[in-house]
Amino acid sequence: MKKKENDNSLEKIVSLAKRRGFVFPSSEIYDGFTAVYDFGPYGVELANNIKATWWRTMTQLRDDVVGLDSAIFMSPKVWEASGHVKGFSDPLTECRKCHSRLRLDALLEEAGVFADEKMSEEEINGIFEKSKEKIKCPNCGAADFTPGRNFNLLVQSNLGNFTGDWSKEPTYLRGETCQGIYVNFKNVMDTARVRIPFGIAQIGKAFRNEITARQFIFRTREFEQMEMQYFVKPGDDKKYYEEWKENRWQFYLDLGIAAENLKWHKHENLVFYAKEAYDIEYNFPFGFKELEGVHARGDYDLQQHSKHSGQALDYLDPTTNEKFVPHVVETSVGVGRTFLAVLCEAYCEEEVAGESRIVLKLAPKLAPIKIAVFPLLKNKPELVKKARAVFDHLKLDWRCEFDDNGNIGKRYRRQDEIGTPYCLTIDFSSLEDDDVTVRDRDTMKQERIKISELENFFLAKLKK
Repeated sequence: MKKKENDNSLEKIVSLAKRRGFVFPSSEIYDGFTAVYDFGPYGVELANNIKATWWRTMTQLRDDVVGLDSAIFMSPKVWEASGHVKGFSDPLTECRKCHSRLRLDALLEEAGVFADEKMSEEEINGIFEKSKEKIKCPNCGAADFTPGRNFNLLVQSNLGNFTGDWSKEPTYLRGETCQGIYVNFKNVMDTARVRIPFGIAQIGKAFRNEITARQFIFRTREFEQMEMQYFVKPGDDKKYYEEWKENRWQFYLDLGIAAENLKWHKHENLVFYAKEAYDIEYNFPFGFKELEGVHARGDYDLQQHSKHSGQALDYLDPTTNEKFVPHVVETSVGVGRTFLAVLCEAYCEEEVAGESRIVLKLAPKLAPIKIAVFPLLKNKPELVKKARAVFDHLKLDWRCEFDDNGNIGKRYRRQDEIGTPYCLTIDFSSLEDDDVTVRDRDTMKQERIKISELENFFLAKLKK
């Protein structure tokens, strides 16, 4: 087996994702809907496994983090208090020739000019003015743009609006999940018997009216976040911030991502309330880009919601009787970005006996299908019956797939491309000695295992 030099271009990842039922363009029979995607049969399994791994790491393996599932719709006052109504924006410019609307900071970045997303409209326009000769429209090649202006990313809805006047009664699809955590801080404290320091974890959908959607599922208008807000005593921020940075880095190593494909990026231009912010970046086919943010947010969020709601969101230390508004350490990552990073990391092309194979070398805990069960021949009822019996037994504990379509070689290749760690074949010898052939995805080695020993065999192999 000879491993090829992999050119894991985004086009190859997109092709595999569509061909093998991981990701589909949304509303494809109607020519699609920009920057929105659907997870197919294997994609939803992979996404669920990513979420389950994150949830287990955050809540099951820790006794200081509890879970929450807050509503997508919240009072518009939440978004006014958080600053999203006035300050949640990206810089927008328009090509005067083809009228494409584009993110100005993205244009500058592609031209090799640094522009932080937190810069003011005036600051980014100043950089734009000095760099015009370097910037071309990606759609028509022209170099004539309107000045940049801020474009709010909140997605408005007509929920509960019976007048038709959105300007008077705006409601929004949430732009991030963490605000649901902040407004439930008091509820969690009153019901979950938590004590500082503690965290609240949540997985849920968020929506942003992105100006320029690009890079497949890296930047989309509907996405799912995995966020945790950790509440600490003022002055303890740095200690817990460093701990969470270490924990979050390890999480990606445990997913099977190589350390050389990860790096830290420090935010130099912080929002006014932040104490420190780092991103974990992954080496995507289009370069190192943000995978997860770890932020020390101070007490801004709870203070804002306390001020606007009139509700006290402080904490009374039961030991010292000290009252304070907790500071927040945040970890925030998108399911889609983790999904894409995992696909890119696992994608591998190899040469086997003069032929090429594509294989997703996913960590077993992430693989959509853990075990594929084959009857050697689909037209032999006795083989199919025994294979079905084995399949029905194994599927009680693992996500399995029954496959009798095509020859064994083609079935192996199909399962390799969806990342199935083990394939199990029932042949004529199995009818006599109750042995089956188990084939390993990565090594392609085969061994005979007694049917009665399969459960213990896979318990040992699939716990990684």
